[in-house]
Amino acid sequence: MSVTAAAGFEAAGVVAGLKSTGKPDVALVVNRGRSSAVAAVFTSNRAKANPVLWSQQVVADGTARAVILNSGGANCFTGAFGFQTTHQTAEAVAEALEIGAGDVVVCSTGLIGVGDQGFRDKVLSGSREAAAKLSPTGGIDAATAIMTTDTHPKEAVVEGAGWKVGGMAKGAGMLAPGLATMLVVLTTDADSTAQDLDAALRQATHVTFDRLDSDGCMSTNDTVVLLASGESGITPSHDELAAAVTDLCANLAKQLQRDAEGASHDITIEVVNAVSEDGAVEVGRSLARSNLLMAAVFGNDPNWGRVLAAIGTTQVEFDPYDVDVSFNGVRLCAKGAPDRPVTEVDMTPRALHILLDLHAGDATATVLTNDLTHDYVHENSAYSS
Repeated sequence: MSVTAAAGFEAAGVVAGLKSTGKPDVALVVNRGRSSAVAAVFTSNRAKANPVLWSQQVVADGTARAVILNSGGANCFTGAFGFQTTHQTAEAVAEALEIGAGDVVVCSTGLIGVGDQGFRDKVLSGSREAAAKLSPTGGIDAATAIMTTDTHPKEAVVEGAGWKVGGMAKGAGMLAPGLATMLVVLTTDADSTAQDLDAALRQATHVTFDRLDSDGCMSTNDTVVLLASGESGITPSHDELAAAVTDLCANLAKQLQRDAEGASHDITIEVVNAVSEDGAVEVGRSLARSNLLMAAVFGNDPNWGRVLAAIGTTQVEFDPYDVDVSFNGVRLCAKGAPDRPVTEVDMTPRALHILLDLHAGDATATVLTNDLTHDYVHENSAYSS
């Protein structure tokens, strides 16, 4: 269950002093295999952190050997000094591994505006220490080191026919789509080209991380990286690779949903019989971003009227008076009118399934989200204090 489960990979996680808690805060994942193929997707936020700007350049040629990550500071909106810090971080890793700095992906997470000389010194020393402590069993340490408000590390592995994909993720807040929704490192020992990886990764993120919409807030640092070592000697078909990467991303996305800041309900919004898949996603996302509905869920109130009010704000083609709404298998609204009593719905379990039947086509999509709680407000009101 680790980012080092695939052959050819090593990882480490160390304490660099970026966090006041004294917990691990710098992680390194290295590809020692015969191949150095890479693909990545990044936030679509126009406000991009320095590590994103650097890493976009790194992966442009389809090759990379290492991913260095830090928590405890986003290194975003830190000016030219911050970009130089990112560059120096890559150089420190490159020197320790005897590779080029242009083959080092850099990722940061934490508070925006953090990136002074003290931050730089700790990241650089932590990067060198992580390089010295690399191990094929270091995946759990790396997964722990990238956590911010996460309550536990997130890892997963999917096995193919003689090859594997493994990965780690972090994210508990600012989970909203933009190709990626958090920091994720995926690895595989499949012998796949950068083009194969890119196609599989984009197909996977489109239906997993892109549809995790926890709080509607898009981060400046979101990155998902997929590295291939080629050590299995097996080249899976596109469909095989895409299926495995999609399963892995779906697993990690579910873990992120379950660990969302302050959440008391994990909500699966399934939209069926839409005119198009994009339309189904738009409708599902309108619910995920309805503060009124999320507050109702927190209060165990199956308020289906808020569902109809939210989807009515979209531009999707459907008749609001021909929609069915079900909560946990109980159809509360049929064709825009009351159906079963709301008292038949048990909202106390953590898992909640909301089903919307638009009766407009044959497309479907599922969006993952969570409720809005007092704990979420407290966590984010005190985040920088």
